[in-house]
Amino acid sequence: MTNWSDYEQRITRAQSSAELDAIDHELFSRKAGLMTEALKALKDIDADKRKETAKDLNMWKGKLSSALEEKHKELGGGNNNDAFDITLDLPTQERGHLHLIPEFIRKVEEVFGRMGFDTADGPEIETEEYNFNKLNVPSDHPARDSQDTFWIEGVKNTVLRTQTSPVQIRYMLEHKPPFRMICPGKVYRKDSDATHSPMFHQFEGLMIGKDISLANLKGVLVTALTELIGREVEFRFRTGYFPFVEPGLEMDMMWQGDIEDSREGRWLEMGGCGMVHPNVLNNVGIDPNEWQGFAFGFGIERPLMIKHQIPDLRSFYEGDLRFLRQF
Repeated sequence: MTNWSDYEQRITRAQSSAELDAIDHELFSRKAGLMTEALKALKDIDADKRKETAKDLNMWKGKLSSALEEKHKELGGGNNNDAFDITLDLPTQERGHLHLIPEFIRKVEEVFGRMGFDTADGPEIETEEYNFNKLNVPSDHPARDSQDTFWIEGVKNTVLRTQTSPVQIRYMLEHKPPFRMICPGKVYRKDSDATHSPMFHQFEGLMIGKDISLANLKGVLVTALTELIGREVEFRFRTGYFPFVEPGLEMDMMWQGDIEDSREGRWLEMGGCGMVHPNVLNNVGIDPNEWQGFAFGFGIERPLMIKHQIPDLRSFYEGDLRFLRQF
């Protein structure tokens, strides 16, 4: 168990900003920080101990953060031989920023992370077994015809993944339920027009537990997408068919805007979702009589097009600075 008071003493004894930055990274880095990992692990603690542990961790998080901030101020004070002359005219310098898509993916990870979802990734060149078979789409299944798949020439039974669902399969094979996860990434299909691209981005999610229901699915998706879109939207769920869920649903959105000849005021399909098919659970060694859960999948570009009123999906990939500088 981490002794947080040791870190408090290290902060007090630090002699430089670089030393403080190293401590800060060790404690709070996004991927491997000790405090970050400790907070993530709360979901695995017994319920009767979780509240007290969370209270203690939040106390130390605030205490250590404040100590780092105060020590930085202390080290930054006093004489400064590199004092900045505020009367100087500085040259203008262009500042870059993340492209809309990776920026949105970070936001997706943040929003779902606050709801306890892990983030997972996997290969973009995928086997037929993971991309189709284990997802309840055998070789003679008609759903394969709608995937517009890129097959890898010279490598048998290998494709550019048509969805990020294979990451769900890999995750379920490596983890024991209960769990919740999302898997954003690139996917590939032979489509190309104003609203489709041969390469685009998806984020999919999965939640498996003892008593997960469609009510949980609706609550998670409405909460997350409302925050991600950042504008007033209406949602509706209607039945739909997907081989890997049963029952299957399609989630539609409607919003109001100010661009003529666009989709404002009309329902637009956002993605598919539903309860994980028992066959899929059996394929990854999870007993469907004991566990159940939901899965969902959405495009990354479509919510961005709604949020920023972008009429043509191809604008994301053209590299036109006049477009990119708007965001």
